[in-house]
Parts: sequence; structure tokens; C-alpha cells
Amino acid sequence: PIQEAVKEFTMTAKRFEFTPSTITVNKGDKVKITITSMDTTHGFSLPDFNINERLEPNKPVTVEFVAGKAGTFTFRCNIICGSGHSSMSGTLIVK
Repeated sequence: PIQEAVKEFTMTAKRFEFTPSTITVNKGDKVKITITSMDTTHGFSLPDFNINERLEPNKPVTVEFVAGKAGTFTFRCNIICGSGHSSMSGTLIVK
């Protein structure tokens, strides 16, 4: 059997940004993102792929999913983290 490609990313979350804020993968890729909050409790929500994680400070959280559909999807912080919370988001591009 052909082993599907695993695209691994390391991401940080801090008021009020994800770094990197854009991730690009190919449809069918298995995606693995390890996210670490640098300052306070944040969230990582990617509703199109049923992902909803809580990010405690300095505790890496790994999310894994298969990019089964092409398009541009928004991920965002889903835990109120301060005045810039509403703009804390990023983009997943699936080609």
C-alpha cells in the first residue's frame, strides 16, 4: 500500500496570532500540526475538519486530520483571549 504523505507543521499561538498563519497542503494529505501557546490559554478551531482544541500555555497540542476536501478554510482561536481575540485566525489552503 502507498503510504500517504504526512505534512507536519509546528505552530505557535500567542496574543493575537498564529504563526505560521497560513498552511498549504494537498488534498488527501494527512496533516499533523503541533501547536504551542506562548502566553495564555488559546483555542484552535478548524470546524470544517471537526477540530476543536484547547491550548494551555507551554503545553504542545497535536492535531491530526486528513485534508479530504479542497478549498480555503479558516482556523481561529475559540477561547476569548483578550481584546484582539476576534482577529486571531489563520488559513488552511488545500489544493
